[in-house]
Amino acid sequence: MRHRVSGRRLGRSSSHQKAMFRSLAAALITHEHIETTDARAKELRRVTDRLVTLGKRGTLHARRQAYKFLNNHQLVQKLFDEIAPRFSERPGGYTRLIKSRIRFVDQAPMTFVRFVDSAITDDASEKKESTEIAAPVSVEEQVKAGVEEELQATADESETDDVASSDVAEAETVAVEVAEEEVQEEAAAVAEETEAAVKETEEEK
Repeated sequence: MRHRVSGRRLGRSSSHQKAMFRSLAAALITHEHIETTDARAKELRRVTDRLVTLGKRGTLHARRQAYKFLNNHQLVQKLFDEIAPRFSERPGGYTRLIKSRIRFVDQAPMTFVRFVDSAITDDASEKKESTEIAAPVSVEEQVKAGVEEELQATADESETDDVASSDVAEAETVAVEVAEEEVQEEAAAVAEETEAAVKETEEEK
């Protein structure tokens, strides 16, 4: 019989139980919301409420008691400096349990544990919202999108080819004009030389 025996055993020894609730309490203080099984959440609520009560006392002895359980100075500092002052006007009930889902592996009921004044963020709900926002894409739509991308790519390539061909044509025309100017200059120079030679021959006669 369980006379004067409080709490759940959860199928673990006392040392294993203590280590498990220490890790769960540390995770709750760090992230301010966690998801665990329903039985663990109900026992974790008792542990975290006692820790917050120690944080509200704020004495050195209370800090030492909290450190004896958490075994982490950073967690104790956050508990006493950030979390506990938010509940200075609240007499108790610092955590809230919200049933979330049934775990697929062993069909265990899962529960969110969070502090009363903290906002909960469910990764599963965020993923669900993102999937709802993004419309499902079928195979036909994917193929159509791929064909459109290929057509766009070929059109871009043709445009670049047209631009390149136009540049080449312009360069050719410029080269032809330059060559014609050079030929005309050479012809004018030859004509001047011939005229000068003719004048010299006439003067000699």
